[in-house]
Amino acid sequence: MQVMASGLLFTLHNVSSSSFVSTTKRCLGLCCLWNRKLSGIGASAATDVEPSKPPVQIDHNQLLIDGQFVDAVSGKTFATIDPRTGDTIANVAEADVEDVDRAVRAARKAFDEGPWPKMTAYERSRIILRCADILEKHNDEVAAIETWDNGKTYEQAANVEIPMVVRLFRYYAGWADKIHGLTVPADGSHHVQTLHEPIGVAGQIVPWNFPLLIFSWKVAPALACGNAVVMKTAEQTPLSALFVSKLFHEAGLPPGVLNVISGFGPTAGAALCTHMDVDKLAFTGSTATGRRVLELSARSNLKPVTLELGGKSPFIVCRDAEIDAAVEAAHAALFFNQGQCCCAGSRTFVHESIYDEFVEKAKARAIKRVVGDPFKSGVDQGPQIDSAQFEKILKYIRSGIESGATLESGGQRVGSKGYYIQPTVFSNVQA
Repeated sequence: MQVMASGLLFTLHNVSSSSFVSTTKRCLGLCCLWNRKLSGIGASAATDVEPSKPPVQIDHNQLLIDGQFVDAVSGKTFATIDPRTGDTIANVAEADVEDVDRAVRAARKAFDEGPWPKMTAYERSRIILRCADILEKHNDEVAAIETWDNGKTYEQAANVEIPMVVRLFRYYAGWADKIHGLTVPADGSHHVQTLHEPIGVAGQIVPWNFPLLIFSWKVAPALACGNAVVMKTAEQTPLSALFVSKLFHEAGLPPGVLNVISGFGPTAGAALCTHMDVDKLAFTGSTATGRRVLELSARSNLKPVTLELGGKSPFIVCRDAEIDAAVEAAHAALFFNQGQCCCAGSRTFVHESIYDEFVEKAKARAIKRVVGDPFKSGVDQGPQIDSAQFEKILKYIRSGIESGATLESGGQRVGSKGYYIQPTVFSNVQA
């Protein structure tokens, strides 16, 4: 189960004040607004040189079930790939129906019979805080795993994302003993109250673009409320969740409370969605897969489902905008995280009175963006996640050219190995 297609197309539309609402047939991308000072190195930085050796060793590539690392029942594994080279980082256990059932049974036992939901909320809070503390101590190691498996820059992982994960776990640790029901006024001699209780076993499925960050968005609140979790990682990026979950057990998380399985959507993901002993599902990914998750829930035990799905976000620049600031914001809104973000500003609508100036500055800004080994300092953009996304982006670029849009910059792969693509800007995109 995957997040929506990623991309690096910055499409510029010329619109007048009377036609500010429009759509585009061929634009793509994903983003988040995040910015830092960039060097002036050319966008096509060399990527064929020997990539940096990651400062970390992969020791955990099995399934984490009931506090133990175990092989898949079938013994099958699959390769997780270094997007810088296309080479295998590690072979990871491939979960199937039997493994999902083992994980769910472990979570159910932990919830029904274990200490986690029965301990005081204050004690749960202390354990989650210890989880945050131990993760903070391993910040650089976790960031290296995230960069190696995903391709995002090490600076982004180490200085932004992992600290955000730590902060998020501390935030939800603070909520653990502040979740309570209400006493409700009632007519007559009646006592009316509401009681908030953990729901039970939470099945969770995360995408590959922000593996550990979205892991934390799902795991932290579920644990704070006293639930047990079965987490399915994206098949492209299984490594960081396994390592971090091992750290959490060292911090005192009881066995069975957090189970992590790696595998593919049609097998492990579907088994988790249809399992009759899963009480709740949370999924982040594509709209098409979100529909499938809802369908599988309905066909099983009608478990409630929370969905966070991909979007297609317009970026609108009005004629009174400060152009340099708007160019920088639009650039960050698309190219952050290699363009692989579910709310990217991939369609840029610019008022006709400032259109030409905006296009030239957007083009120049894209050309300055440094593409290269994400472990190296000064690099702004690493490789795409895998060959499938790499080929999809190149297909969209060809489509833009064939449809008559003007290719202002980029449009080619960078180097001859790995999944690097030049930051690409199109103008004159027809609605």
